[in-house]
Amino acid sequence: MDIRTLKNFLALSDNLHFGRASAACHISLSALSRNIRKLESELGVILFNRDNRSVVPTEEGIKFQVYAREAVSQWDQVRNQLSDSSDLIHGEISLYCSVTAVYSLLFDLLNHFRRDFPGIEIKLHTGDPEHAISRVIAGEEDISIAAHPRSLPRGLAFKPITVSPLVFIGPGEQIDIEVPGEPPESPAHWAQVPMILAEGGIARNRIDSWFRKIDVNPRIYAQVAGNEAIVSMVSLGLGIGVVPAIVLEHSPVRDRIQILDVQPRLDPYDIGLFALKKNLKNSLVNAFWSLIND
Repeated sequence: MDIRTLKNFLALSDNLHFGRASAACHISLSALSRNIRKLESELGVILFNRDNRSVVPTEEGIKFQVYAREAVSQWDQVRNQLSDSSDLIHGEISLYCSVTAVYSLLFDLLNHFRRDFPGIEIKLHTGDPEHAISRVIAGEEDISIAAHPRSLPRGLAFKPITVSPLVFIGPGEQIDIEVPGEPPESPAHWAQVPMILAEGGIARNRIDSWFRKIDVNPRIYAQVAGNEAIVSMVSLGLGIGVVPAIVLEHSPVRDRIQILDVQPRLDPYDIGLFALKKNLKNSLVNAFWSLIND
């Protein structure tokens, strides 16, 4: 077993597709398949169930991911410690964030990072920010960008980047009589408004708490994953939504949205980097972490 085989295994674990994984590893499909079979032979277990349509990790494969990620991380760390060129760090780190964070925050960070650390490769994954913290805790990512929860899980480090208000939004023009162009004036009116809310996460917790304080059981038109989907549905006049203001800055439909002046206001989002405290000893992770001034 060598480090390249472990990286092949992790690429297939992340992509669950031999073609995409082989492209990510810059090797042929047959070479990737051969390396995975060799690894399974050495371990004496099946790591993936595969057929012509799907690749699914087995229970053993899921357990082995924890070791493989830790081993690759430690390899990069010790290689840099032993390197003669102490000024140039080499290796790979994984980063998870929403598409919104890519546009609004990550662009400038990566420009500085590439200039200062050209030897470090970033593996970027995007998705629902609700999963950002859990992916770091599970060891699936080295760093993530998300909003700070009310309480920080033990062993997790946070470094703030920016603050974004959490705002109520409505369509720019009233399309449906049930969707008001102005904030509802009373709890009774709020109870009649169709709401488009996140399925879960920090924003959903805060809006649920807000409605409880005014003693209203909201009329939920739709529950969706991702802030971008909320903005799109609100722009179509389907209801009122709640999203971080930063989401609107780069939205292609921002001209069809208005921010509603709703009182009392929701607590803002404290957005920043998350990483396991123990991983900050890794020079690769610390290099990205150092981009943000304390």
